[in-house]
Amino acid sequence: MSGYNRDQLIEAFKNQALKFGEFTLASGQKSNYYLDGKQVTLEAHGLRLVAEGLLDLLADVKYDAIGGMSIGADPIIGAVIAMASVRGRDLKGFLVRKEAKGHGTKRYVEGPVTPGERVVIVDDVVTTGGSAMISVERIQEFGCDVVQVVGVVDRLQGGAATFAGAELPYRALLDVTDLDVPLGDS
Repeated sequence: MSGYNRDQLIEAFKNQALKFGEFTLASGQKSNYYLDGKQVTLEAHGLRLVAEGLLDLLADVKYDAIGGMSIGADPIIGAVIAMASVRGRDLKGFLVRKEAKGHGTKRYVEGPVTPGERVVIVDDVVTTGGSAMISVERIQEFGCDVVQVVGVVDRLQGGAATFAGAELPYRALLDVTDLDVPLGDS
C-alpha cells in the first residue's frame, strides 16, 4: 500500500524547494532557479512522499540496497529503508562519503552493504549527473553492482545522457517541467 501522492510532491517542491534568482550549481553551471531538495526531504510529509514515490518507482527493480552521496541523499536513504520495512521489505542503506574517512575504516562507503550486492544510487536533484556518478564509481569500486540510478527531480540538463553513456538505467520521480519551470531556463 503506497502513500505516494505525486501532486502533493510537486506542490511541496514548488512551494518549499524552488527558488528564483541567480545561482551557481554544484555542476558549476549558472542558473536562474535553484532546487533545494533538502527543504522537502528534511520535512516529515515531503520526505515520506519522496520515500513512498521511490519505492513505487523501483517496484520492478531487483536490488538489495539503496544509497547515494552524503549529505543530500542521507534523509532519502533513511526514509526509503524505513518505509520499505513498513511495507514488509528488507532493504539496506549505504552512504557515500565525499572524502574517505580519516580514521577507523577509512572507507568511502558506509553501511551494511557488502560486495556483490545489487544497489540503487539516489540523488535528490539531478543536473549533469556528476555527483551520482561519483557515488556509482565508489560503490562499484567497493564491489557492488549498480542496477539503477534514480533522481527525485531531474533538471533535464544532461544527467540522463551521463547515465546512458555509462550504460546505467535511470529514472526520476519528477522533472523541472512538472514544476512549471520552462525548459529554456537554466
